[in-house]
Formats: sequence, C-alpha cells, structure tokens
Amino acid sequence: MLDKLKAIEKEYEELTKVLSDPATASDKQKYQTSMKRLSSLSVLVEKAVVYRKLRSDLEGGVEMANGADAELAEMARNEVKELETRKIEMEKEIKYLLIPKDPNDEKNTIVEIRAGTGGDEAALFAAELFRMYSRYAEKKNWKIEILNSSPTGLGGFKEIVFSMEGGDVYGKMRYESGVHRVQRVPATEASGRIHTSTVTVAVMPEAEEVDLDVKQSDIRIDLYCSSGAGGQSVNTTYSAVRLTHEPTGIVVACQDERSQLKNRAKAMKVLMAKLLDLKIAEQQAAISKDRKSQIGTGERSEKIRTYNYPQNRMTDHRIGLTIYNLPSVLEGELDQVFNPIIEAYHEEQLKALEKAV
Repeated sequence: MLDKLKAIEKEYEELTKVLSDPATASDKQKYQTSMKRLSSLSVLVEKAVVYRKLRSDLEGGVEMANGADAELAEMARNEVKELETRKIEMEKEIKYLLIPKDPNDEKNTIVEIRAGTGGDEAALFAAELFRMYSRYAEKKNWKIEILNSSPTGLGGFKEIVFSMEGGDVYGKMRYESGVHRVQRVPATEASGRIHTSTVTVAVMPEAEEVDLDVKQSDIRIDLYCSSGAGGQSVNTTYSAVRLTHEPTGIVVACQDERSQLKNRAKAMKVLMAKLLDLKIAEQQAAISKDRKSQIGTGERSEKIRTYNYPQNRMTDHRIGLTIYNLPSVLEGELDQVFNPIIEAYHEEQLKALEKAV
C-alpha cells in the first residue's frame, strides 16, 4: 500500500508541474484532463501525509512503551492502542480510495421503469418508484427529464423513461437495476387480500460520442402518430419516433413531445444509452465470467428488493438489508439503502484486489 501511495504522490507532483506549464494552459483538453486527475488524486495525497505521520507516531509510541520509565511507558501503551485503532481505520479508508473508480460513475443516467406482473397495481407502483427517485434527485440537486412515458388511466405507468443529471448519478443509481417487488393490498381489492406485483428497473449510463461508434445506416427510423388516452392527448401528426438499431434489434420509441425533432433527439439519447449498457455488460461478462458478484448482476430478471406495506418493511435481497421504515424509503431517503450496498460492493472489490496481489 505504501508503494502505491508513493507512486500516487509522484504522479501528483508531475501533474502539478504539467499544469504550471504555459503550454498546458493553452491546450484546453489537456488542461481539463490534468486538472480532473489532479483533483481525484488530491484526497489520497492528503491521506498519505496523515497516514505517514500516524505510522511515525506509532513507532515512537511503541519505543516509549518499551522504555525504562514505568509511568511514561503506561501512558505510551494507552496512546499506542489508540494510534493502532486509527491506523486500521485509515488503512481501510485508503484501500477504498485506491479501488479503481468506474469512469461511468460520473456520467448522467438513463432510467427505465416498466410495470411487470400485477396489471394496474404494477403500473401504480411504477409511478411510485418514479416519485421515489424524483424525491431523491431533489435532495441531491439532480435534474430529471422525462424522455418517454406510457401512462395508465389510474395514474400509473406501463413504462416511464427519464434522464438524471448531476454529480455521481450513475455511481449511486447503478445498483437499482433489477426486479422490484411490492406486496400490499391494492385500493381496488375489496376482500383485503395482499397482492404481489413486480416492476422492472434498468439503469444505464448516458453515452457520449467517444463511447460508441454507431453507424447511422444501422438505425431505422419510423414515424407515427402518438397514442394516448384520447381527445387532445392524441397527436394527429407524425411526431412520434421509433428507432431500431438493426444489428442488435434494440427498439426505442418516444412520443412525449409534440415536436418530431425533440422526440427523435430523446429517442436517440435512450438508444445510445442502451447500446452503451450492452457494451458494458459484454465487457463485464468477459472479465468476470467465472465470478458472480453477491451484489448482483444488474440483470433485469434478478429480484433485488421487496417493498412490504403490511409489515412497513423494505428488504434488499442482495446484502440482506432490512429497513422497517418503508415511508422514509418511498419519500426518497435512499442513502440509507445505497450506502450499505456501495460499501458491500467496495468490500468485494477489496477482496478481489487482495486475491490478485
């Protein structure tokens, strides 16, 4: 670990020299890349300084604890215990920081929520999940934009696709992919029986131009009239857009906007995200072919969470997390869910790194 910290400190010094060079200031892309890297290393460099001093203090304390003066030795032994505890905690912090960060974590995100089994009840819960994520986005000062939706007459969604923009969006939302199960008595159920419904969530990093090389000739564009609940909500012009990426068979449709150009732009954003998501999935499958993460594969068929209304309980099945305060979760208090999952994921990465070493 000390060798890694020394290498990082050396890189930090070199980057500082590069940024002080006038030639770098005139190269906008190089300057921005260097500044971003310097910023990401700064926390580790600060920790390295504190850690080195901590080790030095600990060595001095051990030496004093073995000294001839009994009173000073007793004081030193107490200090050594405290320093050893701080050293263990700091080593854990540094190890987390040394884990290679996924470059997609900082990207904006496309989220797709679809009603699964359960009919109208599933559609209503899809709307509640969208509200939950929207509340969380408000707390994080993230921006949400609906890209496409298929509302039902009861206020639910057969499907809703939206973008989330802000700091570390994908890093937080990435673990939401999978099947979300709800157990409750539907408002339409006269006998009071508990029903089980499912909703599928897919979370994808938003693609940038450098991420993919997609030929426009591979994308088929179909235009049609938008559909809705009737009356004024039905557009009589060909403003709805359907995009089909023929090599993969991925289909994306958008009809929320009255403008065909806007619908096309939104549909293209979703299509690019789906293609990037497919690319990432293929890369991960190649890397971890023989190892399945306990945090989950992120596949849509994987049941990740249950929301049980009668028991006021939310359970995340991947890490065995149970919270007996369902309303707080549905109101967007999601850090109590996300943080333990992220910590468990980091623990897995640490184990993998230690095995590799």
